[in-house]
Formats: sequence, C-alpha cells, structure tokens
Amino acid sequence: MEAVAKAKYLRSSYNRMRQVADLIRGKSVEDSLNLLFGLKLQKKSARMMDKILKAAVANYQVKASAGSSKAKNLTVKTVMVDAGPLIKRIRAHAQGRAFRIEKKMSHVTLVVAD
Repeated sequence: MEAVAKAKYLRSSYNRMRQVADLIRGKSVEDSLNLLFGLKLQKKSARMMDKILKAAVANYQVKASAGSSKAKNLTVKTVMVDAGPLIKRIRAHAQGRAFRIEKKMSHVTLVVAD
C-alpha cells in the first residue's frame, strides 16, 4: 500500500530541494527522519521535506485503518521535485537600469510504501 503527500509553491529553489530529496530517496522512513533531523539546522529545504515526509506517514496511517501499521516498515518510494513558478522582482541598479531578481519555487511529491 502507498500513501502520497504533495506540497506546492514552496519558497525554496528546486535545485536545493532536489539535493535533500536525493538523500532520502529509497531509504526507510525512520532513517530519513533521522537524517533530516540532523540537516534541519543547516538547510531550510530539510525542514520542508521533514514536514512533507511526516504528512505522507500520517496519510499512510489513515489509509491503513486508524494507524494499525507502524511507520518503521515504511520506505520512501519516490520523491519528485518539480520547478514551480518564479516570483519576479526588480532591483534598481546604476544609471537608471533595473536588474531582475527571480525567486524560485518548487513542487514536491513524496510517496511512501511498505
């Protein structure tokens, strides 16, 4: 059985989110949570991925009839990180020019299975 958690419009670059996603892909949920707990202090993307992973585990427990299955048996089956829209801002520069600042967003889909 599988459970899915999706998060959209996350204010983190998709490249940074993919670095964290590559670390937890294919590992058990318990190992992934321990790994993300260590990274939380350093990376904003790890905090976001931690929330998504916990949401997927909660979805699995609801799907498995009132949480009868334990999260220890679960593995992270797939993690997909896609590019979201850009937030475009303008920064004033010399001689009346304007430089564009692009703030990137990402969409994450995480699947856990037993």
